[in-house]
Amino acid sequence: MKHILKVLFLFTLISCNDVEKNFGPDADAQGHIKPTASTINANSKVLEELNIEDQKDFEEANRGLIDSDPDLKVMDSSGEIIWDQNGFDFVKGAAPASANPSLWRQAKLNNIHGLFKVTKGVYQLRGYDLANISIVEGKTGIILVDPLTSKQTAKKAMSMITKHFKDKPIKAIIFTHSHMDHFGGALGIMTQSEATEKNVRIIAPQGFLEEATSENIIAGPAMARRSMYMYGKRLARSERGHIGSGLGKHPAYGSFGILQPTELIEKTGVHKQIDGVEFIFQFAPDSEAPAELTFYLPELKAFCGAELVSKTMHNLYTLRGTKVRDALLWSNYINQALELFGSAEVYFGSHHWPTWGNKEIRSFLKQQRDTYKFIHDQTVRMLNNGMTPREISETIELPKSLQTSFSNRGYYGTLRHNAKAVYQFYLGWFDGNPAHLNPLPKEQSSVKYVEAMGGASELMKKAQISYDNGEYRWVAELLNHLVFAQPNHQEARELLAKSYDQLGYQAESAPWRDTYLSGAYELRHNGPNKGVDMVQLRNILEQTPVSFFFDSMSVRLKSEEIEGDETTIKIYFTDLQEAHELKIENSVLHHKLTTLDSPADATIKVTKQTYIQMLLGEAGLKDILFSSDIEIDGSTIDLLSFFRLFEKPEGIFNIVTP
Repeated sequence: MKHILKVLFLFTLISCNDVEKNFGPDADAQGHIKPTASTINANSKVLEELNIEDQKDFEEANRGLIDSDPDLKVMDSSGEIIWDQNGFDFVKGAAPASANPSLWRQAKLNNIHGLFKVTKGVYQLRGYDLANISIVEGKTGIILVDPLTSKQTAKKAMSMITKHFKDKPIKAIIFTHSHMDHFGGALGIMTQSEATEKNVRIIAPQGFLEEATSENIIAGPAMARRSMYMYGKRLARSERGHIGSGLGKHPAYGSFGILQPTELIEKTGVHKQIDGVEFIFQFAPDSEAPAELTFYLPELKAFCGAELVSKTMHNLYTLRGTKVRDALLWSNYINQALELFGSAEVYFGSHHWPTWGNKEIRSFLKQQRDTYKFIHDQTVRMLNNGMTPREISETIELPKSLQTSFSNRGYYGTLRHNAKAVYQFYLGWFDGNPAHLNPLPKEQSSVKYVEAMGGASELMKKAQISYDNGEYRWVAELLNHLVFAQPNHQEARELLAKSYDQLGYQAESAPWRDTYLSGAYELRHNGPNKGVDMVQLRNILEQTPVSFFFDSMSVRLKSEEIEGDETTIKIYFTDLQEAHELKIENSVLHHKLTTLDSPADATIKVTKQTYIQMLLGEAGLKDILFSSDIEIDGSTIDLLSFFRLFEKPEGIFNIVTP
């Protein structure tokens, strides 16, 4: 069978030569760059390393199917499609030459969708968003776990849940952790007032609300822009574009919301009766998320691992940019789960498909535990011997017992960038080499590199030779200098894009593939005209403590426009009956709670909703300040001058060009 798959790879290459050559010998009739012989060879080697034909995961991913939606498509309020499961129908059969066979296999598994019975009283809805929504049957109703990313996809999921559990009211909602794909769809399940009125229990880990809201406030615009690369937002859904994220298909970019928890899990070992079902919780903060929990259903011997474990190596650092995660702590939590819940007969999680059988579950948990500990221990061993992040990344290799397990493959995180994350966790960005302490900015150093290599023409000749030899990593490093030195050099941009294409085609990690292919796309088509619409965060901002708004304002202060004057502004939220002092000193914004009668250069009285409007830019600053919705004490001109000191990042900055 492996030989047949290799032949299919070669057939793909040969058949590509029969199409029109309007775009040159490297492209097909649609202008897509073809996989080179080097890429085909690299991908065919994967077939020798892994048993791609193994059907165990497919059997488990299909097990217990109850129902599915043959036309699963979800649109936002403007009519834009935000989820189209059928858009991935092309992911079938043997892997094309333009995709790593291992990643293609994972994408096929993530295509399996519908409502599944996991075990008696436990069900999962998979393929309605990046994450799963799980259902636990109680004595009188149902308990929902992780209500997806967006209001629209959660609402669509509820139509399937209602169809099969129509006589069962929702008694509780559990948020396993503080990442958007596990709570953002909450308002598609019910509103905050409905949850309060129906006395629905909302259970989450300690710190959930703070972490869920703050992550999207401080560095939100930059993370949103980078997530477009990580999840291939601008890429076509095709065998040469986005095929999935490894963790699932992709996040649904709809409307995001949140519900306020009524109960918090603050420690491991907490027992709760929820609608007659016994839950035992594990508190696992600062593992995959800053606030996270798992739980065990002892009567059913069912363990929900949340995202503590997944059917992939996860990220110790995500390419979109988050705080580096503690690999050793993460491994210890998995070991704790193994000790506490090691009698489980079924595992289910926030992503992917379940595992059945105690022996299989224990093996799965041990492999996940040991993968993160191995990365931690061996990276620290190497850094203590003076190795740099690049050297460690190039050297570290999992033992056979871990690298041949599909659940440990780098479909989402990778061994290479996770090792660098461990280095960063302990030693930070600096590798100790003085040359790297204060290097020139890329735009300046790139000009000098191009000059040192004999100019653009000579550099292009060298790059083309290396490209023809399949040295795509080197070509990318080389041509990145030329593009940053001469951004309008079209030949350099195109050859760099081709190198990114080949690196993307070879990547086993979906985020690596999407990042490479997104870079190629933007070299050819430039950056986006608009970023992720922050208005989609309105419902989350409504639940966000106002002090977080001021933290966000602090990092948007245009310090270069301040002439050293001290300014004190007071904001009184009439609906919260809270007064906050904002003071600029030494080009830094400070904020604190104060009293309504405290001195200030000007005071604005406003509701939280109106202030959110102002933050989101839904109305002009002048229009809001002169509207009847607010009351001003002091100079309106001073207020205008103050608020104009804060920029609104658009999230459309360049990445692959200066």
